[in-house]
Amino acid sequence: MKVLKFGGSSVAKPERIEGVVRILRQYYQRGDKFAVVFSAFGGVTDSLIEMGNLAADGNERYQDLFQQFSQRHIDAANALLKGEYLDRVLPELQTNHEVLGNLLYGVFLVREVSPRTLDYILSFGERNAAFIISHVMRQAGIHAAFLDARKIIKTDKSFGNAKVDFEQTNALIKEYFAQNPEIQVVTGFVGAAKGGLTTTLGRGGSDYTAAILGAGLDASAIEIWTDVDGVMTADPRKVKKAFSLSQMTYAEAMEMSHFGAKVIYPPTIQPALAKKIPLYIKNTFNPEFEGTFISDKADSGSHAVKGISSISHIALITLQGSGMVGVPGIAGRLFTSLAQAGVNVIIITQGSSEHSISFAVQPASAAKAKRSVEREFEFEMRQRLIESVKVEEDLAAIAIIGENMRYRPGIAGRLFQALGKNGVNVVAIAQGSSELNISVVINRADEGKALNAIHEAFFLSDTQELHLFMIGVGLIGATLIKQIKAQALFLKEKRAMEIKIVGLANSKKMYFEENGIDLDNWQNLLQDSDTATDVAGFVQRMKQLNLSNTIFVDNTANAKVADYYEDILNASISISTPNKIGTSSSYLQYQRLKTISERKGVLFMYETNVGAGLPVISTLTDLINSGDRIIRIEGILSGSLSFIFNSFTEGRRFSDIVKEAMSLGYTEPDPRIDLNGVDVRRKLLILARETGLALEAADVVIEPILPEACQQAASVDELLDEITQADSFFESKRAAAAKAGQVLRMVAKLENAQASISLQAVDQSHPFAALSGSDNMIVFTTERYKDRPLVVRGPGAGAEVTAAGVFAEIIKIGNFLS
Repeated sequence: MKVLKFGGSSVAKPERIEGVVRILRQYYQRGDKFAVVFSAFGGVTDSLIEMGNLAADGNERYQDLFQQFSQRHIDAANALLKGEYLDRVLPELQTNHEVLGNLLYGVFLVREVSPRTLDYILSFGERNAAFIISHVMRQAGIHAAFLDARKIIKTDKSFGNAKVDFEQTNALIKEYFAQNPEIQVVTGFVGAAKGGLTTTLGRGGSDYTAAILGAGLDASAIEIWTDVDGVMTADPRKVKKAFSLSQMTYAEAMEMSHFGAKVIYPPTIQPALAKKIPLYIKNTFNPEFEGTFISDKADSGSHAVKGISSISHIALITLQGSGMVGVPGIAGRLFTSLAQAGVNVIIITQGSSEHSISFAVQPASAAKAKRSVEREFEFEMRQRLIESVKVEEDLAAIAIIGENMRYRPGIAGRLFQALGKNGVNVVAIAQGSSELNISVVINRADEGKALNAIHEAFFLSDTQELHLFMIGVGLIGATLIKQIKAQALFLKEKRAMEIKIVGLANSKKMYFEENGIDLDNWQNLLQDSDTATDVAGFVQRMKQLNLSNTIFVDNTANAKVADYYEDILNASISISTPNKIGTSSSYLQYQRLKTISERKGVLFMYETNVGAGLPVISTLTDLINSGDRIIRIEGILSGSLSFIFNSFTEGRRFSDIVKEAMSLGYTEPDPRIDLNGVDVRRKLLILARETGLALEAADVVIEPILPEACQQAASVDELLDEITQADSFFESKRAAAAKAGQVLRMVAKLENAQASISLQAVDQSHPFAALSGSDNMIVFTTERYKDRPLVVRGPGAGAEVTAAGVFAEIIKIGNFLS
């Protein structure tokens, strides 16, 4: 014998009822022996409650709801039944509706709806539904009979949440089923007290009916048919990658239900649990799916964590004070006072110091709980032995649940690492000695991010999802998007990493898509966006979405964007940027950004500030961290200056080379910015700071290479004319160097805490002499690399290499977050 239960969503519409009957026909054709329990049609119970309350308030609108209720059931009967079956059902419905109408009118007259009367009103939902469906089943060839559960389930008179008399009920169930061999179609949710008074079984009442029947009949299984594919690893509305579990234990299922998962309501399943009757949670709309099997046996080969659940709204109340330490009975008094006030406690946590006890309650109960505790400890508070009761609101509780967590080290560590690396602060922690559940209380705003981060850590450790927010989609940004798109499959298959760009902005517009922007169409989506670019708004939107594994990418050279780095880091969001402004402004600001990132446990990465995609800063960091001492750093740090002086050979005019560099896009529109070493100064300053020197831009000595007339030129055209006039000046420098077997190079140098930039003549044996094109070169002379310095060489500019450098940092941040 099996007991099947179908919820309100499964029978909300006639076509859904037809689908349910098709499922039942398969059971019947297989020869299975079963009984089936039905809830009221979807939404009907809430409607009946509203009818009763409106009638009690003297509001005639109850009549409209009553008419809708009546018509809905008549329409369902007409849609599902024909001939003699319809002729049997309609008169019974009309009788039920007449009784219900008179009952509601009576409530309207006396302006009162008692719990007893409300139970009777509510019973019409299940009675109508089961009666109609029993006849649909008969019409489909199933030998079915309607069973009003009031005949077999006997309760006390606790209306609204009646207690079952199991001794009498079990006897009646066995007797009734022995005398009635048909497939019984049973009303869920209702029972009867002494004298035939209608009662309801409280929350999850139809599940309770199925469990009562299952226990009374010693059923082989109970099947709960709902609208999802069994029990999910997390709420799929909050965690998009949640998936169905094939099996779990009663304890796991009840823990998840306690924390908000719509699985089973724990008290309702106790009769089945007591007899170890297995449960199946199945999907009415996907009946071929195996669903979730729930029993008393743990699946030892499954994930350590079976599910993640949450309560979205809680309040945390804390009782603390020195007068609690070592005093017996404090906890007893506290929780007795709460019980007497009718306050349900969700979570309890106490430190070993006994200085404080914190507990979580529903927000609606917080004020009542606070008053109750203050009354109980009034004396201790007057004596200042215990402090005022502290209430924290706007919190959520998250629990990871699993029988296999027991005795397995590292579970709590992984949980807190997932939360910490996503900037989620834990307010309170609770874990029982059974190790079945670890619960944390967090800020409510972080619930979605925390659920996704934890789910990824425990269930999708082979698939990490990064969420990128990118400002700047010009040459570097567009190239980066192209690279991400091209590498997406490799990263997913070989590195278990999926990168989603969620936000994009250029100088005019910004666009967001929480599930990831289509990288095949991002330009059109951004262009067609109605949202004007606002850096503050972009950052705010990124923070509001509060997605796990969020990374901010700044591909601009904009000071206004850099101004928001503090805000972004403080929101526990890592940054990757080629924008040098944040790291080359004041030393205090540079240090502040570094400190914030360390304090918040996020990464502030700017490798591409020096040498584009070359591993310059990371190499320097590795040398320092491994204990090497930096003696000297020399570098050709400008791609434009490298090109100019690498190309400045005998027979070529200096002015022509400058013009060529401009035409190739190597220089700024005004090449004085390059030739005066402004960009090189920023890079050298960053390297100096990375070695620990607190240098400012003014501390970098730059020997000017341009004659005064070039410096004073009023326009770029005038500048080019002046550079042409100075060709002989530069040729004389080149010729003198060549005569000595040397070449000219614009060298940045850091030595003895002194930073300088100057045009130098270097020997052919020097590494700089071999440079060509626009390559950069950085030479590290250290204690370990004294005789043969460590050299980093390669393209120091260009969209491809710069984008690749940012891309590499994104992957590093992803690895850090995992």
